[in-house]
Amino acid sequence: MKTKSLILATAAIAALSACSQKKESGATATEVATADTTLTLPPPYETKSALHFSNVVGWPAGKTPQAPAGFTVTEFARDMASPRWIYVAPNGDIFVTEANTERKGAKQAVKNVVTGQSKSERSEASANRITIFRDTNNDGKPDVKETFLAGLNQPFGTLVLGNSFYVANTDGLWQYPYKAGQTKMTAAGKKILSLPAGGYNNHWTRNLLASPDGKKIYISVGSGSNVGENGIENEVRRANILEINPDGTGERVYASGLRNPVGMDWEPGKNILYTAVNERDELGDELVPDYLTSVKEGAFYGWPYSYYGQNEDPRRKGERPDLVKKSLVPDVPLGAHTASLGLAFYDQTAFPEKYRNGAFIGQHGSWNRSSFSGYKVVFVPFADGKPGKPEDFLTGFVAQGTDKDVHGRPVGVSVLPDGALLVADDAAGRIWRIVASK
Repeated sequence: MKTKSLILATAAIAALSACSQKKESGATATEVATADTTLTLPPPYETKSALHFSNVVGWPAGKTPQAPAGFTVTEFARDMASPRWIYVAPNGDIFVTEANTERKGAKQAVKNVVTGQSKSERSEASANRITIFRDTNNDGKPDVKETFLAGLNQPFGTLVLGNSFYVANTDGLWQYPYKAGQTKMTAAGKKILSLPAGGYNNHWTRNLLASPDGKKIYISVGSGSNVGENGIENEVRRANILEINPDGTGERVYASGLRNPVGMDWEPGKNILYTAVNERDELGDELVPDYLTSVKEGAFYGWPYSYYGQNEDPRRKGERPDLVKKSLVPDVPLGAHTASLGLAFYDQTAFPEKYRNGAFIGQHGSWNRSSFSGYKVVFVPFADGKPGKPEDFLTGFVAQGTDKDVHGRPVGVSVLPDGALLVADDAAGRIWRIVASK
């Protein structure tokens, strides 16, 4: 069976590669004006669609990721089963979601290979739990670590709102009665909203964010495919940010055309919604850039018909010129194939002034690029409410002297009340804590 699965995977990759190398005649580079600069995009298929997977080797003893001078990086937690997302409750409790893509037979194994999951991720079952941490001594080491909730279905986003604890499983939103300070969920929850999760579901994560006034909940739902190749009829309610009432009613699409909008947060002091979006594959090394963007109510951001504004995707050419025409240009390009997923605005004061009100973004890392991109946390400064150019903040995830080995893969980022930054390293099973050196 292993040989047969390998043959199937190889055949799938060969077919994918063959169909990805068609270069359009007469295609030229295009320029797109962004919030801070002019972005030059190469034509589709200028380079071949590459398959370049990372091999997670873990962190050697004593080694940590690297932050800029003036910061200290320490290990907050280890030996976790794919810690993917971090949520800090209003009382300071830290909830970490442990889950990953579930492997389901030979066909799913082929999809995992083609969509770039690392070896370590493909070989593990999803823990499907939420772990609570509490640092009551404020010494950077949790003195409470408990399984808060288990037996879930690929959970991701969590949220405390009033007396309710919400969990976004891949197939639905659950609501539980909650009392601040509890370390274990003992009450039964109820499913208040079903979410699409059938068929290909590599974009299985569903994130949650409450509106600043607590009257609405926003849910990110990624696409069910790369570029709608399984039929648009299979993308209903996907590639969107949905808005609902806290009881699950009143669903509407807040914004659409967002291929995989995992990270969501509000710009401090402005209450403007931002999202980090993981864009499409198989158009070449430099297409399509992931991005950070403000999210306008009712706006359309291109997927699957166009990218980075009104650049028509050749695989959907001529299908929806009306939607291409209305596609908005995102604010900040974050590099192609970086898998930009995490997002947290820095709303505290412990970091130096330049970091205040800026955005940290976790980049899980590429698989569809001839050389690695991502595998780091970047920072986007904001000045007068306008985003600037991304700069590296937490690096060192790619092992030196190799083009295949990585120590880990950062995803979720979150800011603690004391001003420290937490970074979830799901592939290495760790959480890193970054503080400004005293």
